[in-house]
Amino acid sequence: MKILVCISNVPDTTSKINFTADQSAFDTTGVQFVINPNDEFGLTRAMWMKEKQGATVHVATVGGPGVEPTMRKALAIGADEAIRIDAEPTDGLFVARQLAEVVKNGSYELVIAGRESIDYNGGMVPGMLAAMLDMNFVNTCIGLEIEGTSAKAVREIDGGKETIETSLPLVIGGQKGLVEESDLRIPNMRGIMMARQKKLNVVPPVDMGAGTKDVSFEKPPAKGPVKLVDPSQVGQLVELLHKEAKVL
Repeated sequence: MKILVCISNVPDTTSKINFTADQSAFDTTGVQFVINPNDEFGLTRAMWMKEKQGATVHVATVGGPGVEPTMRKALAIGADEAIRIDAEPTDGLFVARQLAEVVKNGSYELVIAGRESIDYNGGMVPGMLAAMLDMNFVNTCIGLEIEGTSAKAVREIDGGKETIETSLPLVIGGQKGLVEESDLRIPNMRGIMMARQKKLNVVPPVDMGAGTKDVSFEKPPAKGPVKLVDPSQVGQLVELLHKEAKVL
């Protein structure tokens, strides 16, 4: 079985987020980037399939040279090969189109993507990728077993879980549950050394225009001071909730 894990290079959640002076772009100064957590769950699940079922695991991302440390980490975790599409990811449609070309050229049977990235939280790429490739698709996937060309997936739904039987080729939008946080792998020295010898292929992007354009960014407004209301002043509390907090 040949697996492609789609990796998004995202800011660490502990990083302080700022924008450029004209508020039109994200300021990367001093920001540490990591593998998108939903993608890391998927990568770890792919490692299990490699070890137990002899699967071949490749990772792919869209980005410039700055994303290569993140790809090297994926190789150090155990991926066999990495592919970097040499372009800036302008929007979800652009990313899906680039990844679709990689899947077509690589004849992958299983594509594991995170259900969304933690930077823009678009949640669009896995579904668009499946549509472009005319492959089966399971989103919000929290469990996956493959036997031959058959797949059994468990996905999270409102109020519960749903078990689906489908077949390869398959695209999933994975999340926590595919593996748990305690199962995530930290590259060891042997893995880091081996990663230096593995292929990191750089391929040109498919020529297409951007479907969207970022106009401006803004941070959420700062929280106001806390107002304390005497327990005996229920009327005042109701009035504040209604007129100021606007939750009633």
